[in-house]
Amino acid sequence: MLVMADWYLPGYRAGGPIRSMANVAERLEDALDIHIFTTDRDHGCDAPYAGIEVDRWVRRSGHRVYYASPASLRWGVILDVIRAVRPDHLYLNSMFSRYMTVYPLAMRRLGLIRCPILLAPRGMLMDSAMAGKSARKRIFIFLLRTLGITRGIRFQATNDLEAMDVRRRFGRGAGVLRIDNLPGLPSPPSPPPHKEVGHLKVVFVGRSHPIKNLDLLLQAMAGVEAAIELTAIVAREDEAYAARCRELAAALPSQHRVRFLEGVPHDGIGDILGANHVFALPTRGENFGHAIFEALSAGRPVLISDQTPWRGLEALGAGWDLPVDSPEPFRQRLARIADMNAEEMGRWCENARELAQRHLACAAMEEKYKQVFTYV
Repeated sequence: MLVMADWYLPGYRAGGPIRSMANVAERLEDALDIHIFTTDRDHGCDAPYAGIEVDRWVRRSGHRVYYASPASLRWGVILDVIRAVRPDHLYLNSMFSRYMTVYPLAMRRLGLIRCPILLAPRGMLMDSAMAGKSARKRIFIFLLRTLGITRGIRFQATNDLEAMDVRRRFGRGAGVLRIDNLPGLPSPPSPPPHKEVGHLKVVFVGRSHPIKNLDLLLQAMAGVEAAIELTAIVAREDEAYAARCRELAAALPSQHRVRFLEGVPHDGIGDILGANHVFALPTRGENFGHAIFEALSAGRPVLISDQTPWRGLEALGAGWDLPVDSPEPFRQRLARIADMNAEEMGRWCENARELAQRHLACAAMEEKYKQVFTYV
């Protein structure tokens, strides 16, 4: 199997798409011969990774990775790499990538490569994701359909809503394979920090981008009388949006504290999760939400939007999924969580961990991935 993705480990700034592929590699490398073709730098970075050999195959754990320099991101080089690997399957992990999606699809359309292709849009067909540069994206999809470039391939939909998005954009006849994201293997849970009534520690993890909606969380905090400590782990992307969030944080009432952390690698997030009571992400759209699952795995209830697959959380005692058309639902919920005592918070944390465990136990996803990539 040859995977093509704009970013991969040790990168972390692109968030969920990196975690999706890292989890596939981690959990399936013993069963599948996995090669990953990616770029030599993280999302939004001008410099390549330190200590990484570029433009050749290197071994990473039980799979191989090709970190391509900018000079190697050319049609001829990419075609040579694909032909040299001779993959049984090509797994594309973007919707709008020139090098990792458009080139391979065009090569297949021209008959230069013939292996089956599975294309994972990674949530990029959701309305919230299509809103940015919407005209260009719609024209791009129109051309893909009109030129028949996606004919004969399969799309991976990680939930029913994404399957609907694929068929809405590419037609009812689009080939859709419904297969969930592979979650990461959970780390050992840690007990929550002591919870005092009237005080709450919250952690946010996400890109500094309007789709992650950190500004709504900050606006909600402004109306809460209890004391809230927010740790916002952000990967800077939209400078204007990041500045707005800092302005909102600076204007909060004096009982609140906000700490912005940038450049935190994925393996450094677990300890920060463990030092907080609740994970918050009022996102405008996620096709899975790896950060949400990781918070649940760590035994932390999640305060999220109703725009993710994680729904009905309050009935499970594991969190809350709320509308994001105004800050008010989040303000009310933050106030109620802040009023919890240690015993009540402990129950919510236990329920969160149990939900993550049930998700792992009931999802025979590893076998489905193996079946997909061993079928020709």
